[in-house]
Amino acid sequence: MFTKVLIANRGEIAVRVLRACRELGLSTVAVYSDVDRTALHVRYADEAYYLGPPPAQESYLNIERILEIAKKSGAQAIHPGYGFLAENAEFAQACRDEGIVFIGPSPESIAAMGDKMQARARMEAAGVPVVPGTKATEDLKDEELIEAAHRIGFPVMIKAAAGGGGKGMRIVRTPEEMPSALQLARQEARAAFGDDRVYLEKLIEGARHIEVQILADAFGQIIHLGERECSIQRRHQKLLEEAPSPFVDKDEDLRRCLGEVAIRAARAVDYVNAGTVEFLMDKDKNFYFLEMNTRIQVEHPVTEAVTGIDIVKEQIRIARGRALRYSQKDIRMSGWAIEARINAEDPYNNFLPSTGRILYHSPPTGPGVRVDTGVFTGMEITPYYDPLIAKLIVWGENRAQAILRMRRALDEYKILGIKTNIPFHQRLLSQYRFLAGHFDTRFVEERFSMEEEDSLRELHPEIAALMATLVAHEEARQAAQIIRTGQGQEVSLWKWLPRIRTPF
Repeated sequence: MFTKVLIANRGEIAVRVLRACRELGLSTVAVYSDVDRTALHVRYADEAYYLGPPPAQESYLNIERILEIAKKSGAQAIHPGYGFLAENAEFAQACRDEGIVFIGPSPESIAAMGDKMQARARMEAAGVPVVPGTKATEDLKDEELIEAAHRIGFPVMIKAAAGGGGKGMRIVRTPEEMPSALQLARQEARAAFGDDRVYLEKLIEGARHIEVQILADAFGQIIHLGERECSIQRRHQKLLEEAPSPFVDKDEDLRRCLGEVAIRAARAVDYVNAGTVEFLMDKDKNFYFLEMNTRIQVEHPVTEAVTGIDIVKEQIRIARGRALRYSQKDIRMSGWAIEARINAEDPYNNFLPSTGRILYHSPPTGPGVRVDTGVFTGMEITPYYDPLIAKLIVWGENRAQAILRMRRALDEYKILGIKTNIPFHQRLLSQYRFLAGHFDTRFVEERFSMEEEDSLRELHPEIAALMATLVAHEEARQAAQIIRTGQGQEVSLWKWLPRIRTPF
């Protein structure tokens, strides 16, 4: 039973885990790089330790240094969050070797699902449907892959064996494209994962990206928390998620089948803790195993919103050796939740990253609105880490109400100093196809454009000037103090400002 947790991450997920630990009465330890010295997660933690320079390889990916800090601080457990070392079997094993609890699955489960070819082989053996493609156990040369592509039939997808997140992935529609696509995919996979093995899958045209959240304890109980829709993507990076899926909604048989298959996939690798089984679903609602994420997902809040279950707390409880508090019959999805990822990037300029100091940050509030963030006014957005600065989550009684609430929340969200993709989300939520639930994983790249909003860009200088004036006004108002006069009356200094500024 551990009482102190080190969070081996940064940003909003580090703050999210810190809050869960605090509510469970656990002491916390943060780690930080040079550029994160004043970050929010550092301020929230009970203790904070310096990791190293900004590059991730020298800080948040430095296994030896993180373990050294854990032992120095007396942390008996480590929560990896997502990204960085969250799906690193070597890190999970190193924690085990040092007698430190890794809040996540076993190194064996991470390794089994981390190697995409091995994962396909295990899923096939477990009777989980997989996308037609090359055999997962085969490490084929380029000539053999080209021959296999003809057998499978174009279009095909080249995928990296050792990782995901869109790295080492290429869509190939004609035989002529195969040689160069294979070369590029192998180069990217080698750079990202140190492993250039690739395999082929048949490209599912018009596919939906549906994933199922699972929880599993050390006593053999596994439950699922329903599905999430993650089809709004750009270059295989998710931008907006919702639960439940509008494609699965009201089809209880399909939802039950998805859940049962996800649980079967988890059992195939003796899975313990929180995880997500991802599927591709075609137009006829046939679904195929895509991959399993052996960690907490960025989009986990939408599932929390519709089930009422705190997934991060459950992760910690399971890691402390406790049995699940819920059985499958206890799980009910209520209402609708949507999450918009607020990224520091310019949707009007091919989503180029935006760096700089946040001059003003005012997140929305109100009924059914949640903001998970690790930023604040005055914080510097650097080029060293991913562009996610906040997650805006809303809940409504149904999808229509959730969309209206998200529109309102996006309108209220004010960030100055950097560019964000808030205009993208505003534009998306006005698209008829999105509103009707008629979209797939290629929707943003093939049937979406920001160009219709070009006329609004001319207004930006005026809007910026107005916002700057409002910011100055707000800062002056907040600086006003209540003073007590000699007669005992309380007077606001704000009322005296015009007099003070008036020359006599």
